[in-house]
Amino acid sequence: MFKLLFVSGVSACFELVNSEPYYSPEKYKVTVNGVEEDAERDTNVFSLFNLKPDTEYTVTAGADGCKVTFVTEKETGVVSVKAFGAKGDGRTDDTPAVQGAIDACPKGGRVEVPEGTYLIRPLTLKSDITVELKKGATLLGDTVEEHYPVIPARTVADGKEEITASWEGDPYDCRQALIYAYRQKNIRIVGEGFINGNADNSTWWATPKGRKIARPRLVFLNKCENVTFHGVRTGNSASWNLHPFFSKNLAFYDIGVKCPANAPNTDGLDPESCDNVRIIGCKFSVGDDCCAIKSGKLYMGKTYKTPATRHTLRNNLFRDGHGAIVLGSEMSGGVKELTVGQCLFMNTDRGLRIKSRRGRGKDGIIDGVCFENIKMIGVKTPLVINMYYFCDPDGRSEFVWAHDKNIPVDDGTPYMGKFTFKDIECKDCEVMAAYFDGLAELPIKEIRIENVSFGFKNDAQPDLPAMALRVEKHCREGIYADNVEKLILKNVTFDNVSGEEIILKDVGELVKE
Repeated sequence: MFKLLFVSGVSACFELVNSEPYYSPEKYKVTVNGVEEDAERDTNVFSLFNLKPDTEYTVTAGADGCKVTFVTEKETGVVSVKAFGAKGDGRTDDTPAVQGAIDACPKGGRVEVPEGTYLIRPLTLKSDITVELKKGATLLGDTVEEHYPVIPARTVADGKEEITASWEGDPYDCRQALIYAYRQKNIRIVGEGFINGNADNSTWWATPKGRKIARPRLVFLNKCENVTFHGVRTGNSASWNLHPFFSKNLAFYDIGVKCPANAPNTDGLDPESCDNVRIIGCKFSVGDDCCAIKSGKLYMGKTYKTPATRHTLRNNLFRDGHGAIVLGSEMSGGVKELTVGQCLFMNTDRGLRIKSRRGRGKDGIIDGVCFENIKMIGVKTPLVINMYYFCDPDGRSEFVWAHDKNIPVDDGTPYMGKFTFKDIECKDCEVMAAYFDGLAELPIKEIRIENVSFGFKNDAQPDLPAMALRVEKHCREGIYADNVEKLILKNVTFDNVSGEEIILKDVGELVKE
């Protein structure tokens, strides 16, 4: 059985209904209007491209003969970048042609980018259009820093402060993203093409720190609504790849994000203070966190009080990053209604990673979060809650790292509530099964681990379980918990642990069911 997730005028996305993370239990073929594809598919989410607008299609997938019939959306017109003079030779500056096609596209129309490599400076999207990147089409970022305009951190609109640029949770002047949209809606980016930031051929990664103007994102969506990315591949961003900011009703279906493992701060997808975000069937391999759910630092949290809400992550593959799915560290607005399941993690430093610190604010509430039906292979430390994350200029101060119960709970103290980790298989771990370190003055309320197995590789190497000061390297150790009010373990198993399976320091109650 499968279901329709998304349809545009030229593409559609589907999801098999099963319980397996990311990959289908069996390979399968897809039939479209009676014509069977030659190649077999193996993922739970699959897509069709090069469809015709306003056309009925019947799709069959799998051995059960399940069918889905749908009609592609109507379009008001098609504008090719070639008609505006785009060369697509990888050398000519195609920015005027591509931007011209976007500007000329009618409401409800589509901008078509055919096969070719289009060298571009930052592009600005507008409402009510679809941009289709055909197979073999690449938008290639310019490598000259000065060709990326500076977006000021703040402006004033109708007498009120407006945040127009941000870096790591604070207002900050930034270079304009390669793909940029501000207060736009009803945008689709679809197709089999590639948005290449080209940072591997620039100076962005060589000098990542100490910049007065922050590096550009690959995609920055500021206060946008109803935006969908379907099918496209992205990568080699100067910093974060996809950064939706104070936006709502966003969807990312069957996209790919790839950066080298040593590329600094190249997070895959970081929705910040966004509402209703769906990330389904996507594949990430980056140089930092694969997907980080954020809601700003203290100023943003206190001023705008906008949490990350109603996020769904399902049937995704996360590999080769610092963390697979991450909450924080910029989470001063809080995180609510997060659903994570049916995901596969491979070779990340940490799996499910929650990170915060003193000073993030009393509105930095994470509570009632459930992660379930997840498979991890080669993840060094599968489960981490670290409340002593050593980021920011003061991150290595005693105020951040001190395990001191006498530090007062105040407006800067974040709250960690109840967490459930359920139906999770972890193979070839190396460092620790889990590392939980709550604030001494405000411990983590409750952690429940149910139907979870941890297996360690024989040749495991010592490493740090969390990024915090005074944390030592570990190897093949079990669950460590400190400053936790209640720890519940139900059907938790360990294989090839070299030390104690459960290491408790300051835990109010341990319940084994």
